[in-house]
Amino acid sequence: MKNYLKKLEDQIHQNPEKPALCDYEGAVYTYAQFAQIIERYHIFFQTAGIKPGDKIAICAKNSARWGILFFAVNTYEAVVVPILADFTASGATKLIGHSDSVLLISDPEIWSQMQPDDMPLLRGVINSREEGLLWHKDHDIARAWEDRDSLFEQCYPDGFNPRDVIYPDNEKALAFINYTSGTSGDPKGVMLSYGAMSDIVEQCQQKLSNTPDKLVSMLPLAHMYGLAMEFVYPCCTGFTIYFLGKLPSPSLLMKACAEIQPSIMITVPLVMEKLYQTQIQPQLVGLAARVPYLRIPFFKGLGKKLLQSLGGRLETILIGGAPLTWEVESGFRKIGLPYAVGYGMTEACPLLSLETPEHFEPGSCGKPTHRLRIESSDPERIPGEIQAQGPNLTMGYYKNPEADAKAWTPDGWFRTGDLGIMDEDGNVFIKGRIKAIILSSSGQNIYPEEVEQVLSKHPMVQESLVIERAGKVVALVYPKPGVVPSEDHIRDYTNRSLPVFSQIFRVELVDLPFQRTAKGTIKRHLYQ
Repeated sequence: MKNYLKKLEDQIHQNPEKPALCDYEGAVYTYAQFAQIIERYHIFFQTAGIKPGDKIAICAKNSARWGILFFAVNTYEAVVVPILADFTASGATKLIGHSDSVLLISDPEIWSQMQPDDMPLLRGVINSREEGLLWHKDHDIARAWEDRDSLFEQCYPDGFNPRDVIYPDNEKALAFINYTSGTSGDPKGVMLSYGAMSDIVEQCQQKLSNTPDKLVSMLPLAHMYGLAMEFVYPCCTGFTIYFLGKLPSPSLLMKACAEIQPSIMITVPLVMEKLYQTQIQPQLVGLAARVPYLRIPFFKGLGKKLLQSLGGRLETILIGGAPLTWEVESGFRKIGLPYAVGYGMTEACPLLSLETPEHFEPGSCGKPTHRLRIESSDPERIPGEIQAQGPNLTMGYYKNPEADAKAWTPDGWFRTGDLGIMDEDGNVFIKGRIKAIILSSSGQNIYPEEVEQVLSKHPMVQESLVIERAGKVVALVYPKPGVVPSEDHIRDYTNRSLPVFSQIFRVELVDLPFQRTAKGTIKRHLYQ
């Protein structure tokens, strides 16, 4: 398996003039241009006394420069600490301090809310928007920044040649510390090696595409799903990446895809559910969708129309990061959308299972990328904890030996904390989180996610969350706009499709959408 940085090096050598990183309707950087900027930062790091293995945090909004600065740190063999830009200033400050970061790359707006005194090891802050320092603590940082251009010219008196680029080939060293926002309310610094990322890039090249193309990037780059699969993998494969900067509305997504014409889309259920609600669901109420002899051609035509509006070249839509409701998935099946649902977590960098659209089993999340086992007496029928082994798994949690000890079984399997089953063909089906299980008074396990899937079919339910209160199953429901919902009707409708032991005792309406993590998972701990 080839190191992903050597694959990036190949792209710089072979396609120097090809656009690599682009802000949608903004700046464009070729592979040669971003390699040259990277080299300038290497000179700055070295002159400032930054050593390989030092920690450098990035807390900034998605952009092409985010990507350039990420690879500047990564190829220098300093440890990248990506932090979500929508963390509170105090939360981000805490993580920067905990990670022992000596430099920070940030937006001016984000940095203005932070206090340097709360990060004692921090020596300087680099502006992520344009060339410049936002703050420095010592003279060495300021001097190194002032001298970087003259030192670059000394190093390359005849001009920079992309063929001169040589990146490291180090598989075992620590490459990233990625803090999980998670749903538990207890962020942990997941340590991942260069080898883990090399494995994920290889998996994606084998199962998604190894042909350079164009890709629309919409996921948070500070989350491992977006970082690995929407940025590092396509960049090391020679793609041209267009950064939207945020999760898009359906109208922005369709506009961008129509112009860029990507062959692959990597996204989360939240984006696809909005697309379904605006572009597909309204058309399923007409006569053509109900009359048997009209349904098949109608659905096929609807699918072709949607794909055409998304640029006309999409061959794979990979959905991950959170569960996809069955209503939306069945709608995608009807219209022939080339989608697949994957499964993973930060600790797996992030892939645990994946499948191509043509071999994808509905309701599953693909087949294992490496070894998975279900800790159950009957793994095909009785849910058990999903446990994993593979070269992509975490090296441990930064400065958290207690979390390390809990993460592994005595025989060396990583404990995901997720419940699932695996059919005889190796397809993985997620049933929920261990911590979210509700134990009924009869001793039965109730899986909230399964009840939520039934709730999602109700025409008045926008989103829901099932929790336990005083031993009873309670459903919190955020209704669809413009409807006047009845709690009793929603409860009775849902209970007709549920076994007696998991039926809902009470429905409570909520006024605001549920708070979610960067990957779109509801933060359950906030509503317990």
